[in-house]
Amino acid sequence: MGEYRVPEQLKKFVTEKTIIVRSPGRINLIGEHTDYNDGFVLPAAIDKAVYVTIEQVPGTKLFLHSVDFNESVEIELTAIKPVPGHWSTYILGVADQFVQKAKQVSGFKLNIYGDVPLGAGLSSSAAVECAVAFALNKILNAGFSRKELALMAQAAEHTYAGVKCGIMDQFASLFGKKDNVIRLDCRSLDYEYFPLELNEYVVVLFDTQVKHSLASSEYNVRREQCEAGVALIQQKYPQVKNLRDTTIEMIKECISPGDIVYNRCKYVVEEITRLQTGCGDLQRGDLMAFGQKMYATHHGLSKYYEVSCKELDYLVEYVQQSRDVIGARMMGGGFGGCTINIIKKSSVEGLVSELTVAYLENMGKELKHYMVNIEDGTSIIK
Repeated sequence: MGEYRVPEQLKKFVTEKTIIVRSPGRINLIGEHTDYNDGFVLPAAIDKAVYVTIEQVPGTKLFLHSVDFNESVEIELTAIKPVPGHWSTYILGVADQFVQKAKQVSGFKLNIYGDVPLGAGLSSSAAVECAVAFALNKILNAGFSRKELALMAQAAEHTYAGVKCGIMDQFASLFGKKDNVIRLDCRSLDYEYFPLELNEYVVVLFDTQVKHSLASSEYNVRREQCEAGVALIQQKYPQVKNLRDTTIEMIKECISPGDIVYNRCKYVVEEITRLQTGCGDLQRGDLMAFGQKMYATHHGLSKYYEVSCKELDYLVEYVQQSRDVIGARMMGGGFGGCTINIIKKSSVEGLVSELTVAYLENMGKELKHYMVNIEDGTSIIK
């Protein structure tokens, strides 16, 4: 069975022929909104995951069942198409990738269950895509590498779910390594592991319970603002392809300080540098210095990139007063979702109960929290 157990919820679907795959959600320690600027990100796979059971069946029919939604779908392989907003669309999108790559896809029976909290910014959709891709790769003997599967899972999200995501989520799910973060170069897809030695600390996520509809529209605006900044810099430095290639000096020289485009570019370039020096902190085991960079990232996201919201700011400002929280920031696209915090284990319980009361009082919302451990990426557990 390997190190990971088959969830109780899936045991009744398991036969002699069944393969079971576990694919985790992810966190990102530092490096936000850097991916579409060809920068670096620093994600890690976590101990919340999506599980699928899969077995081949005769014919060309797909039998899909979601334990979480208690719903089944039967569909002919030749009839698959996107089902916007439905859980099956992520599975069908991945099947379509295999068909497009001219792999002989046969009928299969697939059951899916997950304990990745939905809507918390932990990439449950990427976990689904990677679990399905890994499972199909196995039963079809397709021979795709993990990198190829990550790109196929990303393409499924683009074409079937209609979300133009970067590669980080799928990459982190497939390449995760226990007690390590992955420094991923979003331009070349080169990657390197760095140890995250937490010792007496633990990673805790505070869920604002806020999901502003701004997130997707403002995401596109930020991309455009970054591109506008690059266009201004290219007038003087034609070799610059995007913000990855620029420096703070170039930005000061080519864009009016205080201009909105200046602020956006300043944040991204500083964040790319912050991530690189943060990896040095981890190599030296200097968690304190790394934590300070997380606070600096939040400040940049809130004040210069302007993708935070009052709830996220409240949570970060609250914990920053505690000496037992060595780093915190908003995580993800912004305008809601979670903050990620590195907290002394012995203080978690007290801080959570205190913050839950304060958050309800000041923000009028229940606070959810998740403690996460850094785990291995996608694997077959049976």
